[in-house]
Amino acid sequence: MANANTTSPIAEDDIPDEPIPAMQQLLDNPFLLLFIGIAMPTVLYIIWGVMEIVGIPIAK
Repeated sequence: MANANTTSPIAEDDIPDEPIPAMQQLLDNPFLLLFIGIAMPTVLYIIWGVMEIVGIPIAK
């Protein structure tokens, strides 16, 4: 016998009821994570190097 209800509960679960959070979108993007993982240490080491150079006393 055919079921009178033609909608399946699985199809209803596929529709998201709320938007995806921003942090989840960030963590789901591997290329963005790769870029951040390369860019952040680079920027921090450059800043650290500039601070070290500025901290060297000037010779007389």
